[in-house]
Amino acid sequence: PVYKALLCEVEKLGAGAGEKVRIGSGEYGGERVAAAPAAAARRIYLDHNATTAPDPEVVSVMDRHTDPSYGNPSSIYSEGREARAAVEGARRSVARMINSTARRVIFTGGGSEANNLAIKGVAFANLAGKRRIITSTVEHPSVLKTCSWLEGFGFTVTRLGVDSTGLVDPDDLRDAIDGSTCLVTIMTANNETGVIQPIAELARIARERGVLFHTDAVQAAGKVAVDVEAAGVDLLTLSAHKFHGPKGVGVLYVARGVEMEWLVHGGGQERGARAGTENVPAIAGLGKAAGLAVKRLPEMERVRGLRDRLEEEVLALAPGARVNGHRERRLPNTLSVTLPGVRGEPVVLELDRKGVALSSGSACRSGSPEPSHALTAMGLTDEEAHCALRFSLGVGTTAEDVDTAVRLLGEVLTESKGIVRFVPCR
Repeated sequence: PVYKALLCEVEKLGAGAGEKVRIGSGEYGGERVAAAPAAAARRIYLDHNATTAPDPEVVSVMDRHTDPSYGNPSSIYSEGREARAAVEGARRSVARMINSTARRVIFTGGGSEANNLAIKGVAFANLAGKRRIITSTVEHPSVLKTCSWLEGFGFTVTRLGVDSTGLVDPDDLRDAIDGSTCLVTIMTANNETGVIQPIAELARIARERGVLFHTDAVQAAGKVAVDVEAAGVDLLTLSAHKFHGPKGVGVLYVARGVEMEWLVHGGGQERGARAGTENVPAIAGLGKAAGLAVKRLPEMERVRGLRDRLEEEVLALAPGARVNGHRERRLPNTLSVTLPGVRGEPVVLELDRKGVALSSGSACRSGSPEPSHALTAMGLTDEEAHCALRFSLGVGTTAEDVDTAVRLLGEVLTESKGIVRFVPCR
């Protein structure tokens, strides 16, 4: 308590690093002299699959459309026209990112909402007809929980398994589709392992059978090229904060001719697909982030090299460690690795104290004792999934970051064995 009180007083006095300040007498009595803490070292952020920091250029664009450009895009006077121009400019930017026309781009409140709109929109358009949906066991919860919810309305959901590398077998999809199937929804890339599914082949199988195909491309955007024409998909979803845009804004791409039952009714915004006054600053930021993502895509090859370097050093550091997921068909920035007998969450917390941010393979941090469903779907035991760590790099990651992170991981594994050994969640 004394130490915390002293730091609090030092902070109030605005002391610089190493500067001595005199603390007045108080409940702890007497006068004390304390040195202000040294400036914090640069944090190493290796959790870009969770979220990314808004790019300064994105923040600048958002600021311009907050004040004084605050108009309602539906208004016909100058403030409204300026806001509408920002929205439509962002729509064109996103369209270029995914090789689409702007009319096919719908703005949403995020990736989860976009997934809900896509799946429920197709399902409710087929209430009187086809009532079967096919997905996989490794999808994002916004897909899996939406499909489960639709089962309460009489829909049948088929959940395709994956192999030990995390891939869906196209033959399994071919066998699963029948005359009652209205939609197939398979993610482009997994958020935990980075495994990239053979989307073009899966979409072609669905198209040959007259079935709509949706892909959750939230994790892929900004890391690999996303092309709706090349992939042959009917619906695709994105989230801005995964590629240095703002949180709370996403995209649903809907191909021409796809019949949907829209779920948010009101003023007719987004051509009737999603009512509600548009969040102009966020949409403008999304548009800027999309343009930057396309421009910076070649940099992901450098990131791939750093990821491979990180993988090599982690495997050398922890004998018996193994990579989760396909070694080639994965995002260039993602490494999921299991450290046998070493619990992931305490490692994450210890590394956080040392200035490194990454993720573990279980949901304990959110109050759930369940391990990663994606990892267990690949055949890992609950314990192996709890012992997984996910490193996800970004364009700002450096070789020094990788080396420092490995060194600090080694310190944690050496110094904290009593903390990080496997203990079940409680």
